[in-house]
Amino acid sequence: MMEEMVVLAAVTVLGILEQAYFSLQVIYARRKYSVSPPATSGSPEFERVFRAQANCSEYFPIFITVLWTSGVFFSQGLSAVCGLLYLYGRFQYFRGYSQSAQGRLAPLYFSAQVLWVLIGFSSLGIFLTLCRVYLNVDLLQELCSALSLV
Repeated sequence: MMEEMVVLAAVTVLGILEQAYFSLQVIYARRKYSVSPPATSGSPEFERVFRAQANCSEYFPIFITVLWTSGVFFSQGLSAVCGLLYLYGRFQYFRGYSQSAQGRLAPLYFSAQVLWVLIGFSSLGIFLTLCRVYLNVDLLQELCSALSLV
C-alpha cells in the first residue's frame, strides 16, 4: 500500500518544503525591513511578503486534504499532477504578491482553479466509492458497459 502512495507523499513533502521557504522569506523580510516579532505591520514590502506567506499557509490544509482524498479515491497520478500545478501556482502567487499586490491575482485564480479540480476529483471519487461499497453498484463499469453498447 505504501508504494502506491509514494507520488502523493512526494508532492506533500514538496509542499511542506515550499511552506518552509515562504516562512524563511518572512524571516528575511523582517530583518531587511526591521520588523521585529510579534509585529505584523511595517513597510508595504514587508506586509506583502507576510500576507503572501499567511495566505499560502491558510490554504495549505485544504490543499493537502483534497490532494490525498483525490489521490486515494480518484487517481493518484492526476491528483499528483494537479498538486504540482497547485504548488507552482502558489509559488508564482508568493513571488507576484511579494512584488506588488496586483501581481498576486493571476496566480491566485490559477491555483484556485486547480484546487477546485482537486475538490471535484475528491467528490467524484468518494461518490463512486460509496456507490460501489454501500449500493453494490459500480457506476464506472456500468458507464463503460453502456458506452460499449452504443
